[in-house]
Amino acid sequence: MNERKWDARIARARELVVRYPFATEGLAFYESLAQLQKSLYADLASQIGAVRVQRPPGTLRHDFQFSILGPKFAPFLAGIADIAPGVLADAARGLRAEGRDIHCELLTKFWRAESGAPGSFPPARALFARIFLQPYAEYLADFTGPVAVGTTPSRCPLCGSPPQVGVLRPEGDGAKRSLICSLCAHEWEFRRIVCTACGEEDPHKLAVYSAQELSHVRVEACDSCRGYINTIDLTKDGHAVPIVDELAAIPLNLWANEHGYQHSQTNLLEI
Repeated sequence: MNERKWDARIARARELVVRYPFATEGLAFYESLAQLQKSLYADLASQIGAVRVQRPPGTLRHDFQFSILGPKFAPFLAGIADIAPGVLADAARGLRAEGRDIHCELLTKFWRAESGAPGSFPPARALFARIFLQPYAEYLADFTGPVAVGTTPSRCPLCGSPPQVGVLRPEGDGAKRSLICSLCAHEWEFRRIVCTACGEEDPHKLAVYSAQELSHVRVEACDSCRGYINTIDLTKDGHAVPIVDELAAIPLNLWANEHGYQHSQTNLLEI
């Protein structure tokens, strides 16, 4: 049943390719990538089962089954090599050829790291580990029982990863804010007027920017830490799929970079 979310992402990417020509290349790559991730998610679900597990907050990363994941990594890299641009495809082939021991080291270190993309890895390898482990993390999150969170944490209450994108959902006459995890895609509520990176609460230090061509997407930037996160406003486009629409926010990312802000967590296109 949870595989439907992958279908929604794939369909949205296909739709946005037509709507936003400036993001065509990246969205087309993501569409093919999501197909690979959907297949991996289904494979994991059939092999591990659909038993809901109660985990204490922040402990999702304690569950790591390389005996199941390891044999799937080389075929996944082969799939990446078939759909990725040239340099990335070559990197995927090179990593695939290095064998199981290197794969185990990479995936284990990445999974156990506190942030979404450990700086000790070359960027391409960190990306391959991330996009491979995401379906596994999402599977674990989907089959985790409700987690009681007493506050509104700036990191995912399930796996401890930073948020990828913010969301504004309709509530009464306004909207409530939530964040979506960059690894397991868990969504949790978060206060409206506060920086997701450093906790700044002064509204005069929290800038918001939007562009006409992407009116339902906004940059939420902080003048204290110079970080920013993109937020998808579902009150303006209820058909948006936040993880996908964030990939199309290229004009907003350019604006943020030109004004000295840094994305708190790069997305799957390394933006």
